[in-house]
Amino acid sequence: MKSATSTNIKKRVKANDVFITPLALAKQHIGMIDYTPEDIWYDPFKNSGSYYNQYPTDCKKEYSEILEGKDFFEYQGSPTIICSNPPYSILNKVMEHSVSLQPRVISYLIGMGNFTNKRTEYMRNQGYGLVKIFYTKVMSWYGMSMIVVFEKGKPDMEGFGYDRIVWKHS
Repeated sequence: MKSATSTNIKKRVKANDVFITPLALAKQHIGMIDYTPEDIWYDPFKNSGSYYNQYPTDCKKEYSEILEGKDFFEYQGSPTIICSNPPYSILNKVMEHSVSLQPRVISYLIGMGNFTNKRTEYMRNQGYGLVKIFYTKVMSWYGMSMIVVFEKGKPDMEGFGYDRIVWKHS
């Protein structure tokens, strides 16, 4: 028997990308990022402020929120850290705009199925190494989620690798 969640997702006509991150998980995510007081934190998808309201108080912080008329794709600031839970249905576009802002750190909470080799390769080709991964499960969210932390100019964490080969049985 299929679960109601998987059936609903397959039949969905319009993406439902509004999932509020639990405060404790957002705080844990923020805590995974090395920062200095000079950093500018940016939350592209503020919504209720799960991230934005918990950013370090000794740093400058900025945000976008489409419901307030502040569109992430129109933001042209100079953040040093981007940290949030983006809409998964437009993740490629989100990653591209994030990279165009040239922050030192790009870190997102994403669905495990959204963490693809192609996206990892894109980040690597843009000069961002994958420095941290954290797997987690949020009640009522579809499948497992993960926090990924990419840093500009850093190598991928030790032991991390991938290939784009489609392996076949011999």
